[in-house]
Amino acid sequence: MAAPMPDFGKHDQKSKKPCRTCTDFTTWMKMQGKTPKKEETTNSAPLPAECPLDRDDLGRNTWSFLHTMAAYFPESPSQVQQKEMKDFVHLFSKYYPCDYCAEDLRQNLKTNTPDTSNRHQFSQWLCRLHNDVNRKLGKPEFDCRRVDERWKDGWKDGSCG
Repeated sequence: MAAPMPDFGKHDQKSKKPCRTCTDFTTWMKMQGKTPKKEETTNSAPLPAECPLDRDDLGRNTWSFLHTMAAYFPESPSQVQQKEMKDFVHLFSKYYPCDYCAEDLRQNLKTNTPDTSNRHQFSQWLCRLHNDVNRKLGKPEFDCRRVDERWKDGWKDGSCG
């Protein structure tokens, strides 16, 4: 069962500013007392690269980083490397800047331990985790059989150069 979506408009009362990593653009505009125009909510004109990441950008960039890291994890990692990667994932869940996302990951990790036994297993574990999040957000799932094409080798049609 999907967890209810949080109020991403919540923010630290001390700062009086919304956390952009916790707030999508539409919610942020509403918090400012403005109604976003339809074209502003379609992501047709992204914010300049110098702006802080919003929740969607942060998530997209984070998944890219994590999947790429998994794609280059050792084929036969040592016990130390396996432990370090598990530790990284657990620490990552404590410091991820979107509180709701971090808590969701921590809850998931209680019953879904990262499989760091080898590169393939870790990539597959991460893909399944990503698909769990996609289901909660109502997004399409990714075919985990294609993780190497997407994150390591490039598409078989040669479109990645």
